[in-house]
Amino acid sequence: MLVSEIFCSIQGEGELTGVPSVFVRTSGCNLRCAWCDTPYSSWEPEGKARGVAAVITEVQRHVGARHVVLTGGEPMIAKDIREVASGLRDLGYHITIETAATVPPEGIACDLASLSPKLLNSAPDPVKHAVWRRRHEAIRWQPNVVRTWIDGGYSCQFKFVVTQPSDIDEIEGMIASVRRDIPRHRVLLMPEGTTLEAIRARASWLSELCKGRGYRYAHRLQLELYGNRRGT
Repeated sequence: MLVSEIFCSIQGEGELTGVPSVFVRTSGCNLRCAWCDTPYSSWEPEGKARGVAAVITEVQRHVGARHVVLTGGEPMIAKDIREVASGLRDLGYHITIETAATVPPEGIACDLASLSPKLLNSAPDPVKHAVWRRRHEAIRWQPNVVRTWIDGGYSCQFKFVVTQPSDIDEIEGMIASVRRDIPRHRVLLMPEGTTLEAIRARASWLSELCKGRGYRYAHRLQLELYGNRRGT
């Protein structure tokens, strides 16, 4: 499997914010988000081919963390991702999978499915990236796939990247189309941005929106702690 990076950091997003975790970032993605903050694993995928045993050994080097985050890119399209997940689970690690929810789980070992369906605000430029725009829009929202995660008994959190207040209408329409009981406190709204200035500018109105609708506000702790750089 092509791996962009493996590192130990503090989980900066979602329900496990603040938990020391080892991140295994696979390289390669079936989407092309306009605001992607890890282009080295999507737009221009780079990395090193690593076998399952090598990935697990590298994770074990970080002795202080018992949580592993499989992320990307899109980890669910990575070769051998299921073997990596099951191998780490057998060793007692808590497994979070950060995915855009376009690929069904098919029994993958996972303790927390961090499902991040992409909104229209993620679509790439229709002029500069016409081909990817069509591909992206065709698959970015897969309610049937989301249902397979929920119905498979996985603990799911739903993380949406928000750029403007009107995004909430799209989010609520997507949630309704899943036709499942999704508690509002499991829906996390995260301000888009790769700088503290950008996310703080959106934080004021987004936090108020969360209070009014019952959703969870999701900050990006890694930007506060480390800034926008790799390995964090």
